[in-house]
Amino acid sequence: MHRVALTAPDDMDGWRSAARRLAMAGVDPADVVWQVGDAPGDLFGDAPLPPDTKNSAFSVPRSFVSLAESAILHSDPSRFAFLYALLCRVRARPGMMEDSADPMLVRVQALAKSVRRDIHKMRAFVRFREMEDADGPRFVAWFEPDHHIVRANAGFFMRRFATMHWSILTPDISIHWDGTTLREGPGASRADAPQGDPVEALWKGYYAAIFNPARLKTGAMLSEMPKKYWRNLPEAALIPDLIAGAQQREAAMIATAPTPPRRATNSATAWDALRAEAMTCTRCPLHQHATQTVFGEGPLAAPLMFIGEQPGDQEDLAGRPFVGPAGQLFDAALAQAGVDRTQAYVTNAVKHFKYEQRGKRRIHQTPVAGEVQACRWWLDQERGILRPRIIVALGATAARAMLGKAVTISATRGAAIPLEGGAEGWVTVHPSYLLRLPDESRRAEEQARFVADLAMIGDRLRALTAD
Repeated sequence: MHRVALTAPDDMDGWRSAARRLAMAGVDPADVVWQVGDAPGDLFGDAPLPPDTKNSAFSVPRSFVSLAESAILHSDPSRFAFLYALLCRVRARPGMMEDSADPMLVRVQALAKSVRRDIHKMRAFVRFREMEDADGPRFVAWFEPDHHIVRANAGFFMRRFATMHWSILTPDISIHWDGTTLREGPGASRADAPQGDPVEALWKGYYAAIFNPARLKTGAMLSEMPKKYWRNLPEAALIPDLIAGAQQREAAMIATAPTPPRRATNSATAWDALRAEAMTCTRCPLHQHATQTVFGEGPLAAPLMFIGEQPGDQEDLAGRPFVGPAGQLFDAALAQAGVDRTQAYVTNAVKHFKYEQRGKRRIHQTPVAGEVQACRWWLDQERGILRPRIIVALGATAARAMLGKAVTISATRGAAIPLEGGAEGWVTVHPSYLLRLPDESRRAEEQARFVADLAMIGDRLRALTAD
């Protein structure tokens, strides 16, 4: 019997190293005991781990590694054994990672899904409260995760609150950030966290003001914000009274509101539901590191839709498309071309930011075909709700999402492409391409060509809508 002692509940590196050695030696999963920390050995002694053979060939599908990195954070004590058993089966039959009916794979995927949901809940429901310490203001939050996600989530809070000095206290571990260094500490209790701060009343007033009784769905709210989190949220104290008064407020809103066209009402309802669903999308691994889903925005009756590649760094933080440098260039080009930006719907082929971390910077990475395909469902739903007359793909990735196949910009630029449903498709460059051109004269030339493309599209739209 082999006994593996991992250093922490989320010790992915330790599990990976031990699992590799055991698998290379052909050790049966039933002959391995996994534990966290030191514990008494077997009465008759434990067999040592097989020797490390790092130079030996050992490969598994990337999808398995990604799945293991999430599932290992689960609180189920059997997770290490499940993953090792799955590893052995994947090595014997690599294609099983595509077998959606395999019971063991389904079980591990369920662990990973629960972890991803817990990560999302922590990002959504951590509330910092201000307190003073010797070095000035510090912001402290209390959270009770279901799984071992605190270390895995630390990077998100470091990026989001990079200049704040903050602490997140949980029962098992605490993390502390001083703007430069992340430290870990022992677990804490709720009593260690402050219970209020000076801006809490302001926040409650804001929350009450934006509460929309017409969009209240208590069941959906409790699903996304279970009551276990309410005691950490200052606004939660207002929810019972807001719910109680929602019916009366909704009736008042209906009585004073003009009657909208039926299709506009239906489109808005469908779009709201689609966007809410997209906020929890896990169709590809990109959601694991992005701050949030960045959905499309604009008038739902817009005859013109623009598709970009993916949100950038600023879009990822703001939760809105085309608000960074490329978006500013895009707005300027539209104005120069005589196209009304406020009458266009803008979205992206991929709804999560894909990047590589380099120091404190997040460097854009181009989505691969599988990521574009995984996100195409959302784009198709947006197209179905809006039914625009013209759809413009900005860049090769957007063109692939629009047409369902890889194309080159040079071969498709400047001409209308018939699309399913009667819309016209057009292809041009993405504004970020212009920003990357180092030569000023070349950049001016390409920008003028981009404006000409947009002007041509604007003329075509006016011709179509005049019919």
